[in-house]
Amino acid sequence: MKRLILYSLLFSLILAACSPQALPRPTASPTNTPSRLVPTPRYDIPPTSTETPTPSPTVTITPTSAPPTDTPSGPTETLEPITDDWMNLPVIPQVYTSVRDTYLLGQSLGNDPTAFSIFGDCQARPEEFFGPFETDPTLVSSLRPDLQEAVQQFQGSFNRESPTAQDGTTPGALLWDQWHRGEYGCQSGETPVSCELRIHRPSFVIIQIGTHFESRNREYLKTIISQLLLQGVVPILATKADNRELDNRVNYDMAVLSTQFNLPLWNFWAAVSDLPDRGLYVMPGREEQGAIYLNDAAKEIHRTTGLETLNIVWRVATGR
Repeated sequence: MKRLILYSLLFSLILAACSPQALPRPTASPTNTPSRLVPTPRYDIPPTSTETPTPSPTVTITPTSAPPTDTPSGPTETLEPITDDWMNLPVIPQVYTSVRDTYLLGQSLGNDPTAFSIFGDCQARPEEFFGPFETDPTLVSSLRPDLQEAVQQFQGSFNRESPTAQDGTTPGALLWDQWHRGEYGCQSGETPVSCELRIHRPSFVIIQIGTHFESRNREYLKTIISQLLLQGVVPILATKADNRELDNRVNYDMAVLSTQFNLPLWNFWAAVSDLPDRGLYVMPGREEQGAIYLNDAAKEIHRTTGLETLNIVWRVATGR
C-alpha cells in the first residue's frame, strides 16, 4: 500500500500546484490588483434541534459508498459524471449541528479547543494565508467583533508551520509517512496527518488541497476525513479557485464528500467568481503550471472567507 501511495505521490508532484520544498517559494504577487473584501456574508447558526436542517440552496450531489477505515487499497473507485451543482453552493456554509457531536467527542479525547490545523499546499502556508491574523494587529482590529473573538480563541494556530501545510502537498502526501522528512516533531512511520493530530491536538481542520492530479483523490480524502472524525476533529472542506485539472474534479470531490459526511464546505471557488481571471496569475519561472496562484485581492478574500467559515463552524460546534 505504501508503494501505491508513493507512486501516486511522485506522479502528482510533477503536476502539483505547488512545487516540492526544494524549489523557491512565491513571494509577492506580480499582479497589483486593488485590494478589496467581499461583502460580509450573512449566515444564521442553525438552532439545536433533533431535526437535521436543510441547507440552502438545495444542491443534489450523488453520494459515494461508505468511507474506509484504513488506507485505501484495490482499484480506483468508479466516479459518477461531474456536474456543476457545487458551483451554486454558498461561500460560507450553513453548518449542521451534528458537528457538535464530533467536537464533544474530541473534547473527551483531549483535543485542544483553542487549536485548529490546515491541510493544504503552499497557498495554505502562514505567510500566504492565515499568518497575518497573528502578525498584523491593524488587520485584526479592522474585523467585526465576532471575528476578533475567533482570532483570539485560536491564537497560536494561524501562524504556525506544520507537516500538513507544505509546498506540493496532496491527499496522498498526507498519508505518506516520509512526507514530513522527520521534521516538525514527527516520528518515523507516522503520517503527516497522525503527526499533526498528535503534536497540535486540533479541534478543527480546514482541508483545502490545491491543484494536483492524483487519480485516487477522493479515496485518500475519505481516509483522512474518517481518521479526523474517529478522533473527534471537525473537518471543514474547501474548494479552490483554479481548474488546472480541467474537469473540476478536485472541487467536485470536496462537494460530494461534504454531502456524504454532512460536513461544512467553504466554497472559495464562488468567493472569487467576480474577480478578473478568478484572482489567479501565472508565476514567472513556473509558466508550465498555468494560472494557479492567488493575487493580492484573491488572497484577501481567501483569508477573510476562511476566517468567516472557521468562525461559524466553531460557534455551531460549541453552541455559542
